[in-house]
Amino acid sequence: MAEDSKKVAVVTGGSRGIGRAIIMALAEPGLTVVFNHFDPPEDTAADETIQMAQDKGCEIEGIRLDVADYKAVQEFIAGVLDRHGRVDILVNNAGITRDTLLMRMKEVDWDAVLAVNLKSVFNCTQAVARQMTKQRYGRVVNIASVVGAMGNAGQANYAASKAGIMGFTKSVARELASRNVTVNAVAPGFIETEMTAQLPEKAKEAFLTQIPLGRAGQPEDVAQVVKFLISEEASYITGQVIHLNGGMYM
Repeated sequence: MAEDSKKVAVVTGGSRGIGRAIIMALAEPGLTVVFNHFDPPEDTAADETIQMAQDKGCEIEGIRLDVADYKAVQEFIAGVLDRHGRVDILVNNAGITRDTLLMRMKEVDWDAVLAVNLKSVFNCTQAVARQMTKQRYGRVVNIASVVGAMGNAGQANYAASKAGIMGFTKSVARELASRNVTVNAVAPGFIETEMTAQLPEKAKEAFLTQIPLGRAGQPEDVAQVVKFLISEEASYITGQVIHLNGGMYM
């Protein structure tokens, strides 16, 4: 990759939480960020993320689309390439939960979680892979979860989607390595976000008792690992799942 080229990063689910923290960790004058979100039209989170990144001198665009929609993602990435000429970094962060015990789980809740959490990773990675291999440079980071490795009652759909991300990461890393494209995953544990804030207090307390460090993580903790994995210092790391969970899973 030419040193004078301005890097372009695509981040899914970037309007809030871990996605926003990742954007803020990467945001700098030499980077263009394009992120997606699927917030309601009246929601202002995406606009807030854009303003925060612009304040750091980063060129940024936010686009509302469903990353589970294969055709929409193809058009989204094609638009990025038309406007900016390249994609150097892809962070697959978008995710949802539809938690309930297996015997109560509806098919629609299984399908929705697998579509947003796992199919979107396929959609977005496939859409950028040809460009990354052509330019012989790329960094892909997929956000998995500790429950993909250890499981969690009431999250069969979520755990399956995140375990799928781990297997996908290792397979695609092998496919793209010869073209200087690295593919890694970060598997956070209990991170304080709007999503986890919705959990009942007893559930939060139960999680904390499983964490040797005795505290929840912050979105910025995840963002710093992502920032490292896309850096040149991590150029010899590929196909790895980096666990970030305070010792909850070892």
